[in-house]
Amino acid sequence: MLNNYYTNADLIGYEHHTTKPFRADFHLHNFYEIYFFISGSVNYFIEKTSYRLKYGDLLIINSNEIHKPSFLNNDTYERIKIHFDPSIPILFNTSEYNLLDCFIDRPRGEQNKISLNSEQVNTVQKLLKKIGDAQNNPSDAAKIIKLTSFIELLIFINNVFTKNIYFDRHANLPERLVPILDHIDQNLDGDLSLKHLGEKFHINSSYLSRLFKKSTGSNIHEYIIFKRMSKAKKLIAEGMSATKASLMCGFNDFSNFSRMFKKVVGISIRDYKREAKK
Repeated sequence: MLNNYYTNADLIGYEHHTTKPFRADFHLHNFYEIYFFISGSVNYFIEKTSYRLKYGDLLIINSNEIHKPSFLNNDTYERIKIHFDPSIPILFNTSEYNLLDCFIDRPRGEQNKISLNSEQVNTVQKLLKKIGDAQNNPSDAAKIIKLTSFIELLIFINNVFTKNIYFDRHANLPERLVPILDHIDQNLDGDLSLKHLGEKFHINSSYLSRLFKKSTGSNIHEYIIFKRMSKAKKLIAEGMSATKASLMCGFNDFSNFSRMFKKVVGISIRDYKREAKK
């Protein structure tokens, strides 16, 4: 049985990128992500929270959380990302300990950032290096090292997460945006047009559009689409029909919903249902 576990090391991805700032759109994955920030000047937007990052910060993101970086200047941007299928750590869970707790046992889009002290940063860097080295020098032994180092990293993150008493909430967002984003979150099946939002919150719709763009680097329509798709993924994975999910997420045209789902999620509704059942 352990041999099957070791083959799952291929489902753990390691990426170390150093780039100049670029135009980043909201995105939504079918995998979970661990993000380690090294350098740059970045606000990282997850759901309706904007996190100002500093060296050594960790972000934890599940498959239903939309996210994107927003760059404040042209400083070099460096980060390490681990992405993985959540079915892998589930194999190692016990009745008393769930390796995915820090990813799922919290409000969506909240408590994503974990600030580490220098000793904790060193620990994470060592584990990330072992995972990266194992991926770049593949062998049967390397797969074992990659998998065990990954599980050790998850245990470490969970332990730090439970002791983290301070979490950012709407950090770095203009105060005028906070109630609007809360309203969007709670009314994904309703009218979320710029005209409606402007009238409800007594704000010029053009100014709202500019304010959101300035704060996140993307437009508010794109944000709403991704929020709706995130909710649809969750509802469909829980067993709701795609037709009903589309209506609950503000889509009156199912064919449009189906096209948008494939564009955002990356696979068709049928394929997503098949994966969710697994």
